[in-house]
Amino acid sequence: MKKDPVCNMDVREDGAITAECDGLIYYFCSEGCRGKFLKEKACKAPRMSYDLIIIGGGPAGLTAAIYAATLKMDALLITKDLGGQAIDSTKIENYMGFDFIAGPELVEKFQRQLVLSHYIDHLMSEVEKVEPYDGSFHVTTSDLKTYSANALLIATGMTRRKLNVSGEEEFQRRGVFYGSIQDLSFVQGEGVAVIGGGNSALQIVENLETVAGNIHLVSDAELTADPVIIERAKKFDNLQTYEGFKVIEFSGEGAVAHIVIRKKAEEEIIKIPVKGVFIAVGLQPNSSVISHLLALNERGEIIINPDCSTSHPGIFAAGDVTNAFGKRIIIACGEGAKAALAARQYVLAIRKKKGSKEVRGNG
Repeated sequence: MKKDPVCNMDVREDGAITAECDGLIYYFCSEGCRGKFLKEKACKAPRMSYDLIIIGGGPAGLTAAIYAATLKMDALLITKDLGGQAIDSTKIENYMGFDFIAGPELVEKFQRQLVLSHYIDHLMSEVEKVEPYDGSFHVTTSDLKTYSANALLIATGMTRRKLNVSGEEEFQRRGVFYGSIQDLSFVQGEGVAVIGGGNSALQIVENLETVAGNIHLVSDAELTADPVIIERAKKFDNLQTYEGFKVIEFSGEGAVAHIVIRKKAEEEIIKIPVKGVFIAVGLQPNSSVISHLLALNERGEIIINPDCSTSHPGIFAAGDVTNAFGKRIIIACGEGAKAALAARQYVLAIRKKKGSKEVRGNG
């Protein structure tokens, strides 16, 4: 794999778009990045200012970026990775156009649209600081470069919650995982535990049904997944469900070997032998980078208006990081499109306002 020198994206050497400069061969994710590289090489002036910066590369951010491209907006997408939580979804059901599609496959389609069909400038990096500056915004990335924009679109999504119980940190990636993983062979025929009661947890159960031995589904409340998924899972002969149970600890030597659970409001504990534990107990919004500027709700979600605007003029937000109803990929995509349209209106209004001031000044 090679690194695109413009956006830092990993690209395969075979079939990649290339350019030779000063005797060196460079590899690019797209013609857009290649053109930007050659222009900046010639002009010696890297692009640092935009009308709109989109932060986050999950379904909301990628859709916003594609819409920004189709709207011919002067925009930059900054994200530390592509796909967000969607990349972990092994089966997405009822996304328009598909009865079901795997998360990585859907993300690959988004990426191809972004870099091939509807190119905008993009950078694979983490945003560390956002500050208002003279009517616009400064965005500083992990490589300490600062970009400016008239408007921001926050689509940073959510990250998986932890249980914060004994043994959880110790056995991470040694039998304890968050969400599903690609290689399930290490639990072939072995006992496993899945922690959680939502769609993500039940999808993991479905993935394990033909691989693992006994599956122990532990939820601290009644299952909340879609009824059709619960109905399918409850037909599995190797599934045992513990509703209303708390996880007390994970134990083992070198790797997880047991999970200890307790019925809520009762003293008796149950120790279950397992080779793997898959935790899917919900998500928390990635709003910390912008929390000093925006109004958040009690869950830390960015509060948005119907047009995806926030409490700070010029900042829009979309997807799971917001208080929008329904944490679904298709909803995040719709919100991303809406936010891009609203941001465009804001940018056009700013241009018109600046233009009228210039006219009055000249008069």
